[in-house]
Amino acid sequence: MIKNRNMKKGFISFFFASLVLIACSKSADSPAPTPPAPTPEATIAFSIDPDPGTAIFASLGASQSIAVNISSTLPTTGVTIDVKTTKDSDGSTVSSSSVASNTAKNTVSIDNLVSGVLCTTTITVTSKSKADNSALKSFKIARK
Repeated sequence: MIKNRNMKKGFISFFFASLVLIACSKSADSPAPTPPAPTPEATIAFSIDPDPGTAIFASLGASQSIAVNISSTLPTTGVTIDVKTTKDSDGSTVSSSSVASNTAKNTVSIDNLVSGVLCTTTITVTSKSKADNSALKSFKIARK
C-alpha cells in the first residue's frame, strides 16, 4: 500500500508538473504584421506665372516677381526652389536665390536686371527628401 500511495503521489505530481509546463510553454509565434508599403513620392511638376513661353520675357524693371506653382503632390518634407539668372554674354550670375517651401504657390524674385542685357533664368524645384526628384525650367529674360 505504501508503494501504491507513493505511486499515486508521483503520478499526481507528474500530472501537475506536465500541466504547468504546457501552460507556460511558448505558443507558436504569429508572423509580425507587415507594415504598409510606403507610397512613392510624386514626380515634381510645376508651372511659372506669368508663363514666359518661348519668346524673351520682357521685364519692366530691375526686379521681376514670378510665381512658381507646384502642380504635383508636394513631398511631405517640402521642396527647395532655386532660381538662378545668368548673363548670356559671359555666363556671370546676375541673381540667385533659394527658397524652402511646403506650399504649392510660391513667389520668387529675379533681381539686378540691367536694361538691354539678355539673361537666362533657370528654376529648379527639388524634393527635400529625395534629391533625384526634381524639375527644371529655363527661359530668356531681359529688362526693357
